[in-house]
Amino acid sequence: MNISICITTFNEEGSIGALLDSLLAQTKKADEIVIVDGGSTDKTVEIINHYPGCISYAESMAGRQKKPVIKFLISKGATRSEGRNLSIEIAKGDIIATTDAGCIAHKDWLKNITEPFKEPRVDISSGFYSMTGSHPVNKAMSVFLGVTPRHFDINFLPSTRSMAFRRSAWEEVGGFPEGRENSAEDTDFNYKAVKFGLKYARVKSAVVEWGMPESLNDFFQKIKAYAKWDVRYGIWWHPLQGLASHNIHSLLIVVRYLVSLGLFIFCLSHPPLLVYWFIGLLVYLSWAYRKIYLEFGDWRIAIWGPVLQITCDFAVMSGFISGILGR
Repeated sequence: MNISICITTFNEEGSIGALLDSLLAQTKKADEIVIVDGGSTDKTVEIINHYPGCISYAESMAGRQKKPVIKFLISKGATRSEGRNLSIEIAKGDIIATTDAGCIAHKDWLKNITEPFKEPRVDISSGFYSMTGSHPVNKAMSVFLGVTPRHFDINFLPSTRSMAFRRSAWEEVGGFPEGRENSAEDTDFNYKAVKFGLKYARVKSAVVEWGMPESLNDFFQKIKAYAKWDVRYGIWWHPLQGLASHNIHSLLIVVRYLVSLGLFIFCLSHPPLLVYWFIGLLVYLSWAYRKIYLEFGDWRIAIWGPVLQITCDFAVMSGFISGILGR
């Protein structure tokens, strides 16, 4: 089978080099790496062009190099979905593997994520990701931003940061959804794939490292973006877990805070009841601490749970409302 790794970039000068280094060092080599850049204004293009074996798509079509290691195309203004689809269109492989700038692939990632395709009935291979960060707060963020190892199960649907699929599966789904901005395109792709009955393999050993946000503001903005674009895509029913969709989860958070605000206002007119409201708040924050502690068993990480829980809640509500209002 011919394998193409397809990547999209936009202003990724700080991370694209590490990703390409990891892909070129794989124990199983791809037939090509295809990169579509959305018109970066930093040094991303310069860094990519610096790699040996990198040629433009036009040069590859002219036959200047029979088998380029990296095939590179700039498509100014392309959204992430448009870039993904374009990279797949110009790729030669019948198996497409995807990952993102900001990730570093473990050396056996490509070998492991493509192994399931030896079985003809497998359409999509779900890899995994290791969420990395040096500070305890970065480690705690991972519980809110992704799926932790103990929750990797048969309901797990992959992210494009660690995913592979047959070209035929991509064609059947209709590619990644275009005409929208940059987020949640892999959610839409996966939900359609499940709806169409495509078969998934889940490979926990196909790992890329994914760095966590460096600040609380970055964390807030990332969560907000996820929530906003989940609403924009209008997916309210999870194909594997029913009502356990991101949008239903976001709606419940909004309801939770509205009820809490209503109870607080009521308690203000009945001061003796305020103590119960604060007990409820303490229980909620304790739950957030416990959630992190169960993942890591380290109080220095878990202590960030309450702060991150409140930050996450407000980010979700902000993104959810922005998505509903179309902003």
